Amino acid sequence: MPLDPLPLDAWHRANGARMVPFAGYEMPIQYSGTNGGIVAEHNWTRDSASLFDVSHMGQLGLVGPDGDVAAAAQALEALVPGDISQLSEGRMRYSLLLNEAGGVLDDLIITNTGKSIAMVVNGAVKWDDIAHLREHLADEITLTHYADNALLALQGPKAADVLEGLVPDAGALIFMTSGLFQWGEAALWVSRSGYTGEDGFEIAIPAQHVEAFANALTSDDRVNPAGLGARDSLRLEAGLPLYGHDLSEDTNPVSAGLKFALSKSRREMPADGSAWMGQEPVMAAFETGPRQRRIGLSLEGRMPAREGAEVFAGDVKVGTVTSGGFSPTLGQPIAMAYVDVEHAKKGTALEIEVRGKRLPAAVTSMPFVPHKYYRGS
Repeated sequence: MPLDPLPLDAWHRANGARMVPFAGYEMPIQYSGTNGGIVAEHNWTRDSASLFDVSHMGQLGLVGPDGDVAAAAQALEALVPGDISQLSEGRMRYSLLLNEAGGVLDDLIITNTGKSIAMVVNGAVKWDDIAHLREHLADEITLTHYADNALLALQGPKAADVLEGLVPDAGALIFMTSGLFQWGEAALWVSRSGYTGEDGFEIAIPAQHVEAFANALTSDDRVNPAGLGARDSLRLEAGLPLYGHDLSEDTNPVSAGLKFALSKSRREMPADGSAWMGQEPVMAAFETGPRQRRIGLSLEGRMPAREGAEVFAGDVKVGTVTSGGFSPTLGQPIAMAYVDVEHAKKGTALEIEVRGKRLPAAVTSMPFVPHKYYRGS
């Protein structure tokens, strides 16, 4: 199947990007040049600000009859465990699309824009998400796919100062809030969010304006482009799960360590039968505890463990690595894995089999590197 180009495809290539297939698109994994390479881009994000193109993600919007946002929020609550009806305008919430067995179909960010309930979903499954939503939402709920929008992520400790210089007042946003701004002729939906663990923003912009905006951002010496490689190493250090690797239809929110996505107001089984999809098996796991749990692992030595590596306690296999790599910030290999709960306690000594060798590892808390989200002064 042919790969789709990003709106910034030519821009990436002109800036020295090495393009790879990802989620049905050709995407930059890293850039060449003085500040290029995965480790350099990772470190630049930690110290300054990096521009990531995440336009492969799906940008969706829901409204009820006559543009009724409240009706859309209520309808969506049948499919996700989050309290969407209580989101005020500009507020955002991390949530999950679940199947009837409580397995994770996708993780997503939901926003009340004031004019719709907006969602950003993972690129690899966005068409499946759209089909799932259209199948299960009532006919009076209108779903719009904003296919003509690009999506950029400006991440790092200097991101706010950079963006404020181009988009006044955007820097006043705090973590998990968003708003509509103007840059020249382009309307921007800006959220203070991202998936690197650093402070930063995601910016939805019409594709026709994205190259000019990317040029404006990278004309600032504090900003360099960064690719998928650095985004993955940053999100791993942040202990953030990646759909299709750490999350799938075979995992549930409790095993995945995502209890916070189950809004407290929505955990009780409703008497009227209006449970959210998958509520009964998810809440059963919540009450009794899961068989396995997603944990962080700190490895000895320099050799990283990759997805699929088996985790052992003595001679007994107790789990499987779902994400792993070398941490540039910590200077050592780290990994996430699902292991049997009796081996999930912090400090537990385990081994990971890599290339026929057993690598010593220990269960550690996540995030591996503390989050630096801006929550206000």
